[in-house]
This record gives sequence, C-alpha cells and structure tokens, in this order.
Amino acid sequence: MEANNFTGAIAALMDEYKKAVDELIEIIKPISQQQLIQTIEPKSSNPDCTSIQTILTHVNASMFSYAVYIENSIGLETIRPERLQFDQVAPYIARLREAYKYNEDFFIRNPNITMEEFDQSKKINTRWGQQYDVEQMLEHAIVHILRHRRQIKNALVNMKS
Repeated sequence: MEANNFTGAIAALMDEYKKAVDELIEIIKPISQQQLIQTIEPKSSNPDCTSIQTILTHVNASMFSYAVYIENSIGLETIRPERLQFDQVAPYIARLREAYKYNEDFFIRNPNITMEEFDQSKKINTRWGQQYDVEQMLEHAIVHILRHRRQIKNALVNMKS
C-alpha cells in the first residue's frame, strides 16, 4: 500500500507530510557546504537552530522520533534511530526520504490505528510535556517541518543580503 492508497485522516496527513518533506528538499537542494555549516543564529539558546546543518539534523531526528512515539503508544518498544549529522546536503535529503518512508511503512502496517483519542490516559506523552493522539502527533510532525523550512528559507535570504 502506498501513501496514495491510504484512506481518511491517514491519507490526508501522509499526503501533507510528503508535500512538506518535498518542499523542504526543494529549498535545501542547492545549499552549499559553506551555507550548510554557516552560523545563522549565533545568539540562539537552542543548539538545534544555530545553522542549517543543526536544523536538518534536528528535523530528521524528529521525524523518526514522532514515529517512535506513535509506535510505542501501541505497545511496540521501538528505540529511536541514531541522530546523524552530515557535512553535505545530499545525505540529509536521503535521510528525509528515509524518515518519511519509515512513517509511511508504519501506517501501511497499521492502517486501522486509532487516530483520534479523547481519553487523556491514552494520549501520547512527549518529552516536552505535550499530550497528543496519533492524529495530533502527525499534524505536529508536519507543522514542525514547515516551521523549519521557513526558518531555513529565511536564513538563505539573509545569507544573500
């Protein structure tokens, strides 16, 4: 089953997830090694946002992490994949595609997963203190990419000025 064969909420969310990943890839494809590692927010207190490199490392790790949260919520005991940092854009692009595929494969294997959960005791508890159901976690995953895509796009504009 491919993403376009999903139904309902899973279909809509996976379509948007793929679109977000594809749009991010288009933004980062032309980035040089120098642009990748250049400090863009020297005063940032968040080490994941000091360069495009750290942002992409964070985005890739998060994509796997959100899937692992969902997997563990249904009783799997999945360990988060290693957080990988690269010195070129190409491996980040490959890793983004791999992370999307990881998420897609999960929903292929679990097409009847409960997307909406109103019982607070069955919500997914995150490290940052939020509680989500599967649908909300997936929505968060999509918006997370969009926010960092915007951040990278703005950083590239500022590098040119």
